[in-house]
Formats: sequence, C-alpha cells, structure tokens
Amino acid sequence: MKIRLALAGFVICAIWSLPVLLSSQTQHAQAKDFDLLIKNGRIVDGTNNPWFVADIAIKNGRIADIGHFAETRAARVIDAQNHIVAPGFIDVHTHIEGGITRLPTAENFLQMGVTSVVTGNCGSSELPLGDWFQNLEKTGVSINIASLVGHNTIRRAGMNGDFDRAPTAGELQRMRDLTAQAMREGAVGLSTGLEYVPGTYAKTDEIVSLAKIAAEHGGLYATHMRNEDVTVEQSIKESLEVGAQANCPVQISHFKISSRSRWGASAITIKMVEEARARGQQVTVDQYLYPASSTGIGILFPSWIFADGKLNERLQDKATRERIIREMLEKANKGGFQDFSFAYVASHRANPNFNGKNIAEITSMTRKESTITAQAEQAIEILKTGGASMVLQKMSEADVERIFRQPFTMVASDAGVIDVASDSIPHPRGFGNNARVLAEYVRKRNVVSLAEAIRKMTSLPAQTFKLWDRGLLRPGMAADVVIFDEKVVADLANFQQPKQYATGFGYVLVNGQVIIENGKHTGARAGQILRGKTHHR
Repeated sequence: MKIRLALAGFVICAIWSLPVLLSSQTQHAQAKDFDLLIKNGRIVDGTNNPWFVADIAIKNGRIADIGHFAETRAARVIDAQNHIVAPGFIDVHTHIEGGITRLPTAENFLQMGVTSVVTGNCGSSELPLGDWFQNLEKTGVSINIASLVGHNTIRRAGMNGDFDRAPTAGELQRMRDLTAQAMREGAVGLSTGLEYVPGTYAKTDEIVSLAKIAAEHGGLYATHMRNEDVTVEQSIKESLEVGAQANCPVQISHFKISSRSRWGASAITIKMVEEARARGQQVTVDQYLYPASSTGIGILFPSWIFADGKLNERLQDKATRERIIREMLEKANKGGFQDFSFAYVASHRANPNFNGKNIAEITSMTRKESTITAQAEQAIEILKTGGASMVLQKMSEADVERIFRQPFTMVASDAGVIDVASDSIPHPRGFGNNARVLAEYVRKRNVVSLAEAIRKMTSLPAQTFKLWDRGLLRPGMAADVVIFDEKVVADLANFQQPKQYATGFGYVLVNGQVIIENGKHTGARAGQILRGKTHHR
C-alpha cells in the first residue's frame, strides 16, 4: 500500500509538472539564440589582418560567436554583404565635458563610426569624476565614455588661485590625493595641458609626482606638451622624462609640427619616439588628420598675462599692453608667420559675424587697416569680449602623413559634442575625422591600408587605454560594431561648412544596440562608462 501510494504520488507529481516542462520546452524552441545577426560582411577585425567573410552573432550586448549561422537563429538580421564590418572606433582625445550633458546622443561622433571616446584631455576634466560618471549613467548616453583626470583641474583645486609658483608640500599632497581619488573613481590616467594656465607654471617634478599616482593605479600619462612648434623637441624630451621617472606609459596628444618655420621636423620628433620605444619605454601618440588645429584665442598670447586672474588689469595698462603686443608678434614671427591670417575664429559669442573669418580679415573689416600690430590689437579686443574658439592653419600635409604612417599613431578628433544647429563654425574634425581617414588617407592617398587604419582606430586605442573588452571583433567582446561601404564613405565637413555628418556608415552598434541605422540616429542610449580597471565601487 505504501508503495502504491508512493507510486501514485510520483505519477501525480509527474503529471502536475508535465505542463511546466512542456511549456519550458516550447519557450526554448521559440527563443532565439541571438539578438542580432550581421550576415555576409567583410570582417576587418582590428588586428591589421586582411578581411574575411563571416557572420557576427550578438547576444546581451556582446559578440556571442563568429561563423556562419542560419538567419532563423536571430531576432534581427542585418545583411552586410559587400560592406566592411569593423570594431567601433575609439577616439582617444576628445573634450566632451558639457556638450555630452546637453546632447547625450553625441551624434557627430557616432555618424563617423566612433562608439567610444576618451575625454578629460589637455589637463581639463570633471571633478569629482565619480559624480560626473554617475550623473551620465542616470541620464543615459549614446556613446561609451572613458576619462582622464586633468592636471589643470587638479592644480586649480589644490592651489586656490595662486598658480605662478611651485605648490607647497601641503598643496602637492592635496593634488596627489585628488589624483588618487579620481583614479579610484575610474580615471584611465592623468592628462596635462602645459600650454595653458595653470599647468604652464608646473615644473617637471610636480608632474612626475602626480603621474606616479596614475601609474600606481594602472593609468597612463597623456600630455598636451608645453610647445608643439619652435621648441617641440624639448617638450617631447620632458614628456619622456615624466614617463621614465614615474614608470608610466606616455601618450603624446595631437602629435604635430605647429609652425611653418619647423615644417618637416616630424622626421626628428618621430625618431625621438622610436628611440624611446627601442629603450623599452611605452610611448604612443595620437593625431587628427588635418593640417590645422583648434583651441582658444589665448594661445596667441604669452601665457603670463593669464596669471593670478589679473588679465583685465594687464590689458588696461598701456606699457603692459605694448609688451603683450610685442610678444605676440615675436611668437608669430618665430613660427614663420608674417601676420595672424592663419588664425580663424570658430565661435565668438559677442559678435557671431566674426565666425569663419581670420584675424586679418576681421581687422580689415572693423579697423579699416590690416597691419600685424592692428591685428594683435583686434585679437586683444576679442579676448576682452569673452574670447573665442579658434581654428589655426599652421601645419603641413607632409608632416601629417608622415606621423600617420607610424605604427604607434592613433586617430583622435580633439573635438567635443557639437550642436549642428549652433551658429559656430568649428574645426571640421568633429564631424569628419574618422571618415576622412578612410576616404582621404586610405582610399585616395593610400597612406596606409584599410586594415591598418582600422587598427589605429580600434585595437591600438583599446590596448593603450586598457579597454580590454573593446577594439576587436572576437567572441566575448562588447558588441561595438561599425558597418560601412569603403567605396563611398566620405567626410563632407570642411573648413567652410564644417557641421556636416559623415556618410557611408550604414549601421553603428554600441553594446549590441543599433544607434545609427541607414545613416540615421535611432535615439537609443546604449553607451556605458568605461572606468579604469582600478575603479573601486
């Protein structure tokens, strides 16, 4: 009887559980193995290997497998036949602070295939970094974001406005503490902007002290050097010294020769990097693929005028003003320029009519004369009325090409998130940089191969900044993917009409979600914060 009851109970339990089992089997049969399948693409995987044809299967934001799969196994299929499928591009030098809050869709980057950016460059970053990261995660962004911690930002916080000196022991410790905190909160390294106040006043030993903190937390040292034109070799030497003394990898930002009088010197500067690497020092560089730079109008002036917040007093004093003009002319002449026609206003809020014109043109328009002294006076007036962002045409294409050929060179826009509806006339790199690499330097000029160009925009940046789950198309990696037609991809942005999206990018995926589809932004915000690996939650 007991046995029968037990068997009966078993039968009852089995019958009771049968619908559940059948339901589970039915659900399994209906479920798709993959969220998305990219079929038939020519895969350029980020390694510099030649392309191969295969499918990429994506599940839960990651690459599940690469091979050949039936379409029925995926919830959605994208046919990429005759298109290049590559890892999402990583822009290692951006300035998205502020802009990403206003425009979290970051469309100017995504439309040229950029799925991840490194910000906090040139010594300027958010602080505290952890709070900024958390706010971005709450609002959501369309692009992945990593950040350096900026030395200028740290110095301002640690030295209370008195900058033209070395920090006291207490101030230096405060700066070290702030650097360590930022690294713990997810910074990927320390950046400097040594042409800008207050970083311009820092001695090498101060920078070494902070770079050591970054190195202890697994970060690198990224530098906008003290000088990128007349004395560029001395600046590179200092950058290498910081890395050697701090035992820290060195990343030299927007590597260039920004002086007509030094055109061709890239052969020397490249050799300096090669020799450092031959000694066993980890050194890499980045560049934008244009013969013009962009920064604030303050770069035309001697840096000492910005010290101690006394700019207006200096400009109002006649003797000091004459000294400022004299040093401005000397600086331009040393760079090989006879006037300020190389300096174009990108955005001047006080008078938008200046946008797109150079200082010589603006001077002729407003002062009815165009001597270099009058141009310096006009630049002072622009500075006094709120300043301006500038485009500076100071570089040669030969230097740009030579730098790009180097295996340690990465691609960077040095741009921010830009509103296409604004009245500014910014540098076109913010809309076209990565597309220009593919259209101009690969397809037209054949400076490097397609596979090598993609490596410079994917696996090399990921390796340099330790973004270990990005930059390659491999099972298990984050599904940041770009699909483009190598024959038609193009940068439409130019210096006259810079706010034009790149073309040729049919699809851009961020963490497995389609963000750009048939050239249109879907509105999805699938971006993540890419914290340094020593981040402590």
